[in-house]
Parts: sequence; C-alpha cells; structure tokens
Amino acid sequence: MNGIYDEARLALHAIWTRRWIALGVAWGVCVLGWLVVAQMPSKYESRARILFQMQSVLPTSVDGSPQDAQKDLDTIRQTMTSATNLSKVVRGTDLANTVSNDRDVADRVSSLSQNIKVTAQQDNLFEIVTTASSPKLARQITQKLIDIFVEANLAGDRSANTQSLGFLDHQLADLQAQLQDAEAKRADFQNRYLGALPGTGSIADRISAARSQMAQVDGDLAAAQSGYATVQSQMAGIPQSLPGMAGSAGSAGPARARLSAIQGQLADARARGDTENHPDVIALKSQLAAATAAARSEPLVGGAAGGAQPNPVYASLQSMAAEKQAGVASLRMRKSQLQGDLDLLNSKLSADPAVAAQQSDIDRRHDVLKTQYDQLFTQRQQIAVRGQAQTQSAAMKFNVIDPPTLPHTPTAPNRMLLLSGVLFVGIAAGIGGAFALGQLRATFATVPRLEKATGMPVIGSIGEVLTRSQSEHRAKGLKLFAGGAAGLAVAYVLLLGVEVLQRGLAA
Repeated sequence: MNGIYDEARLALHAIWTRRWIALGVAWGVCVLGWLVVAQMPSKYESRARILFQMQSVLPTSVDGSPQDAQKDLDTIRQTMTSATNLSKVVRGTDLANTVSNDRDVADRVSSLSQNIKVTAQQDNLFEIVTTASSPKLARQITQKLIDIFVEANLAGDRSANTQSLGFLDHQLADLQAQLQDAEAKRADFQNRYLGALPGTGSIADRISAARSQMAQVDGDLAAAQSGYATVQSQMAGIPQSLPGMAGSAGSAGPARARLSAIQGQLADARARGDTENHPDVIALKSQLAAATAAARSEPLVGGAAGGAQPNPVYASLQSMAAEKQAGVASLRMRKSQLQGDLDLLNSKLSADPAVAAQQSDIDRRHDVLKTQYDQLFTQRQQIAVRGQAQTQSAAMKFNVIDPPTLPHTPTAPNRMLLLSGVLFVGIAAGIGGAFALGQLRATFATVPRLEKATGMPVIGSIGEVLTRSQSEHRAKGLKLFAGGAAGLAVAYVLLLGVEVLQRGLAA
C-alpha cells in the first residue's frame, strides 16, 4: 500500500513540476476543440401531426370492391415529399433567398428530402419532422409542405377525373367506330353466305345446335315409339266387345265411343273455365270434328239379334294408340326436317371451308371489340359516378392535430455537452502530456528512488533552500498558473453563456 502511495506522489510531483506544459496543452486542446464545436451548424426540428380521414358518399368503390384506404394513405405518405412538392417548398420559404438557378434548387430539394421525415404513428395519423438550420425555417418548411399538399389534393382528384373522362370518351369513340365496322361486315357476311341457312350464329354453331336438337328428337321419338308399342301390346290382350243383353237396341262402335269420350273431355274443359281460345279446347275441337266424321260412317252393331256390346277399355286404348301414332309421326317429320338442315349445313361447310374460317374470324373480332367497349364503358361510368360523389363531398379530410412547432433548442449538436467534453479532454491531455514528459526525462525526487536506480547506498540528501527573491518569483509563478487555469474555466463558462444566448436569439 505504501508503494502505491509513493508512486502516486511521484507521479503528481512529476506533473506538478511540469505544470506549465500541462496548462499549455490543455489550452491548446480546448481552443482547437471549441473552435471545431463552434463550426458545427445547429439543427432545429419542427414537428407537426396530421390526421387523414378517408370519406366518400360511396361506401364502396364504384366497381363493387372495398376501398383500400391503407393503400391511399401509403400513397399520401410517399407523394408528400415528392420532388415537385419539395421544389415548391424551396421557392415558397426563406430557402428561396439561397438559390439563384435550377441547380441550386435541385441541391436544396435533395437536402430537404433527407431532412424531412413522414412517419405513420397510427393507420391514419402522420407526423412530419423537418430539420433545418434555424427554428423559423424549420417551421416554415413544415407549414409550407402541409399547405401545398392540401391545395394539391383539393383539386387534384377532380382534375384527374376530368382528364380520365376525356381520355375514355376518346377511346370509346374509336372503339365504337371499329365495332360498327365489324357489325357491318358481319351483317354483310350473313346476307351473302348464311341468309338461306337454318339457325343462327356461325356454321359450326348451327351444326352443333342442329345435332343437339336431333339428339333430343331421337330421344323423344324413341320414347313415343315405346309408348305406342306399349299401348298396342295392351290392346292385343283386351277384347274389342263384351257380351250384351238380348233384345237390346244396337250399340255404338269404337268411333262413336271415341266421339263420346272427346265430348266428355270438352265438357270438362269448359267446366274448368277454359275459353274457346285455350290450346286444349282448340285441340279437342279438332279431334271432335275428326271423331264426328268417323262416327257418322260407322254402322251400329248388335241389336235385337246381337248379344255383344263394345268394350270401353278397348275403345280408350284405341284412342290412346291413335294419339301415340300421331305423336310418332310428328316426331319423325321433325327428325326429317332437322336431318335436312344438318345435311344442308354440312354440304355448305364441305363446299366452301374458307367461309367458316372467315366467319369465325369476323365473329371473333366483333366479340373482342364488343367486350373491350363494354369494359371501357363500365369504367367510364364508374369514374363519372366517382366524380359526382367527389363534388358533393371531399374524398379526404385533413385535420392538423398539432401545428408545426417552433423549436427553442437545437436538436443537434449538443454544444453544452460537447464544450464540457472538450474541457475534460483538454485537462486530461495536459495532465497526460506532463506525465509522459516526466517519464521520458526521469528525475529522482526521493532518496529511495535514487538508491533503487543506482543500486548504491545514498549517504545523505540536501534540501532545497530558496532565497527571498526566488520565493517571491515562485509565488508569482503560482499566481500566473492559477490565473491561466482560472482563465480556462472562465472561457468555458463564457462559451456556455454564448450558447445559451444564441439559443434565445434563435428562438
């Protein structure tokens, strides 16, 4: 412990004997450091918070999909610091006094883009932070940026809608002309090549439709033939007449039985309220006329000598068989007609294959133009509706929650801290320099140190004896040293006071 104490005393003695060197080094380091700190430009930050509220009379976008409000807010954040807006900021603030040409404006815009930050605190709340060399300029830049963006968005949407409508109207006019030309070509082609062909559409479409109808008719015909065969098989197992009572008058045959059944059906239809123009009544009248003619030519059967009478079940089946047979004949006629149409279409396609290809090309061009026109017209209507909605209510509402602040203290650099740091470094450098010089020029301040260095015993030591003039000179030197050290402290305090004064003047 005594060794450490002795070493500390020796180090302090070495520094004290070279105190003027320490003071000079401290002054030099502090002066240079304080000059560097003084040359650092001050930076002031002005902050503002803005609330963006997306509003419209339309709850959703006109195309039916939900509005992407977050995307709109991201666009706002990105376009707020665009080069165009920053150029307007330069020309509308005190920065205009520092520019003389477009190159200077570009330099200021580049600097502003790094010194302006727009951050999202919430989904629709943004904070604008502007850094400038003076408090007034920082607030000017922030306020101008807000004013420019508000003015641009008040008229920007409406002008954009007007331009969009003009462009779409021009495109619609061109498409309409092309579509009319395509329709005229298609009509001329229809008249020249397809006017006498059955069906509608292209030849391939007509052939496909005819084949579909043919397949349906084949199915209906097979069902009708099956029903007719079923009725005939039932008729084969039922007798045409039943044994009757002797002495009875002549009885009616199948034709008269069918006539009676049709009359009953017609009476039932009229009882239901069907008019004379009803399809069922018209069909029954037609059947009634045919059955009346057949009944007139049919003789009565049976009589006094006859013992049989007509079987009503057989007569009913006979009537059903006649209807089934008529249906089969109608379907066969329809099948024959469709087969004729199909043969005509196939012959037309085989005779001139280029016609089908030409029609496909014309129809394809017409369909493409029609689809484009419909889509463009729909977009035009959507933009028109959106424009009308924006004239009734602003699409976006701005609320300045916190107006641009006027900073009173610079955010950077922290000169008070830097000045204190320079003073500390200067003092440390002076002490370190004196100590290092003492180590390079070794002296022996005590007897044990001399004995340790030489390895020989020291017989005695003589203390320093000062005369009066030397004592006065040394006291004067101490006063000068104290004054130099006090001057360093006074300089530090004055610099702190200047910094406080400058902050007050800047504010």
